[in-house]
Amino acid sequence: MSEARDWLDRIRALKIDRPIKIMNVCGGHERSIAQAGLRGVLPANIELIPGPGCPVCVCPEEDIYQAIQLALQEQVILVAFGDMLRVPVNVPKDEVRSLVEAQAAGGDVRPIASPTEAGKIARANPGRPVVFFAAGFETTLAPVAALIAEGLPENLTILLSGRLTWPAIAMLLDSGTPGFNALIAPGHVAAVMGPEEWQFVVDYHGLPTAVAGFTPESLLAAFYSVLKQRQTGRIFLDNCYPEVAHAGGNRTAQRLLNQTLEVVDANWRGIGVIANSGYALKPGYAGHDARLRFPNHAAPSRRRSGEMPPGCDCASVVLGKIYPNQCCLFGAACTPHSPVGPCMVSDEGACRIWWSSGTGNIRVTSSTPPISPLPAAPLPASR
Repeated sequence: MSEARDWLDRIRALKIDRPIKIMNVCGGHERSIAQAGLRGVLPANIELIPGPGCPVCVCPEEDIYQAIQLALQEQVILVAFGDMLRVPVNVPKDEVRSLVEAQAAGGDVRPIASPTEAGKIARANPGRPVVFFAAGFETTLAPVAALIAEGLPENLTILLSGRLTWPAIAMLLDSGTPGFNALIAPGHVAAVMGPEEWQFVVDYHGLPTAVAGFTPESLLAAFYSVLKQRQTGRIFLDNCYPEVAHAGGNRTAQRLLNQTLEVVDANWRGIGVIANSGYALKPGYAGHDARLRFPNHAAPSRRRSGEMPPGCDCASVVLGKIYPNQCCLFGAACTPHSPVGPCMVSDEGACRIWWSSGTGNIRVTSSTPPISPLPAAPLPASR
């Protein structure tokens, strides 16, 4: 804790004289910020904006609907990471609205914690089809790619809903109104893909950027870095997680991703299609693609397919346009016990984090006007 206090003292000594908005991309970062109470100890003119780094929150509604229908209509064993089971889809309340409801209705739905469990379940049930509903970002998709590369059992197919992290940030920056002036990039993604994947934020948009781990110390070091960059005008990509996020990333993980998956345009729930932001199985693995092996259950008559539920502002939360407690459903109609939108389901969802930590009890609002990015500067030798 002494190191955290030292970083906090250094931040306070900067005497920031104008409001600065810092977006933390990762849901894990948001959880660490809330649990450590970092918003309450930083200077008042520093805003921490939750970003789009929650795979459950952006998983296309139609993919979840497809998984539900497979569990109910195709007599498969449907396995998925546990936080996907409670995400609701847009159907009438008298219909099955989530995988956990499909389980209650007789579907064989099983939560798993790792991709290897999907392979074990398939091998233990050779006479039954097993569908692995695999949703996640690069850090989750790397072990999924390893499972595929090792050779899948004949009865195991993948319903893939993988996404890349950086294209969502690129989309926000290219919009011209990103709503933040500095970026904290996710350390675990940088560990897989390499910190330099985030260099574009500096080179093309002139925003201070730092890769951070998940301890208060690493996050405060990253906050200090981007604030100091902003103050001095020396903009660069800083790596405040060097013990894990190494230059070049994890070459083995990247090789497995490139071997088994291809990058495609992909839909993000409530946001729309983002170019080159998703993963799909390569043609050589088409025999294990659940979308090809089973019928498409997305009925044309479905309304609001792909969207957030009525009244839900999850999309605005994910894009950093509002804080969780600025959604009119937050903590009232929408709680972790009875979630309306996906941001209240996952422990990486900003709404769930704010509700669980009590952050939402403080009416955090923003009146800070946009601040133009500073021009990019060459990468210095050290921060």
